[in-house]
Amino acid sequence: MDLSYILNELGEERDQYFNSVSPPIMQSSNFTFNTVNDFREALSDEFEATLYSRGQNPTLNILRQKLAALDGAEDALVFSSGIAAITIPVLALLKQGDHVISVRNPYSWTVKLFDHLLPKYGISTTFVDGTDAEHIAKAIQPHTKLIYLESPNTFSYELQDLAAVAAIAGQHGIITMIDNSYCTPLYQQPIQLGIDLVAQSATKYIGGHSDVVAGVVTGSKSLIKRIFEQEFLNIGAALSPHSAWLLIRGLRTLPLRLGRSFETTKQVVAWLKQQPQVDKVLWPFDADFKQSELARRQMSGCGGLFSFTLKNSTWQRIESFCDSLKHILMAVSWGGHESLVIPAIAGVKPSDYETSNERQQLIRMYIGLEDAGYLTDDIKQALDKLSF
Repeated sequence: MDLSYILNELGEERDQYFNSVSPPIMQSSNFTFNTVNDFREALSDEFEATLYSRGQNPTLNILRQKLAALDGAEDALVFSSGIAAITIPVLALLKQGDHVISVRNPYSWTVKLFDHLLPKYGISTTFVDGTDAEHIAKAIQPHTKLIYLESPNTFSYELQDLAAVAAIAGQHGIITMIDNSYCTPLYQQPIQLGIDLVAQSATKYIGGHSDVVAGVVTGSKSLIKRIFEQEFLNIGAALSPHSAWLLIRGLRTLPLRLGRSFETTKQVVAWLKQQPQVDKVLWPFDADFKQSELARRQMSGCGGLFSFTLKNSTWQRIESFCDSLKHILMAVSWGGHESLVIPAIAGVKPSDYETSNERQQLIRMYIGLEDAGYLTDDIKQALDKLSF
């Protein structure tokens, strides 16, 4: 299906709403029926009916069609946050006694899901180094029901060979799920590589304007319906119609914004690697990245998110650099118009900082839509304040 058609036309029946270019926001919690039998049929299958906006809503359904098509999936569900798009499917797929294999160091709230929430229901998780698919194969237990991936990781950028993991999972009848927030469907197509469910934080590139929090999961119609019919409806993490409309708006410019961020990041990374105060830069499409070949094989592009470390990377030097930035904002998340920085030490107590722990030394930067020179000038003035 053509990308331009998906972004600009799919799901938009304009003759049903006055030929408006932009779809309406169906800001209604409730929908009426003309007969008892129509009402009965809707109650019997909320997945196919427009009954109540905790389940289906016309504005959300336009968005669902577009997001599913972008991933090459049969269907999609949208949620009120990215972590809801991970947690609710996981809860729907698992039961007491089941076992999960997850890659190490996924998104922090995903760690909390596996380490704190699932054990309350008798579900265990094994974390493995996913850079070698054999590590995943060796961790499989008789009750393993889910293999959870995040490729690339969004702080240190470890990748998994998605086709290899999908093949291993298929041999054992295990469902696979990936957080694809880093790449978006434009730069990585996990379903085409055999992955069953693809989640992403739509707060990031899909929204693109730092004004909406949302999540999406795509997959086969049978899996999406299984998630919808109990856990999705029961937990009630539905996205609002207005937020769905903002995401549709964001999709219109997704290729332009993502491409701009990618191209500017190439320039910033190349410049940063030449700075004497910088020790190492981590970005999947950098030739020096240890998994760059795999990245280029299964990703068609790379986002604007990378990390780097400083030479003589003390707590004080990291903090001084980040505090000295004037135009690159300090905040979580990414994918909007604004460039951002977050140092790993923001989540570490000073007493717990270890100079030998490279992960604690990482400074993560997101490149937004500003000019490369504007950003490198800001980084330079902050680096120049550091003494060797």
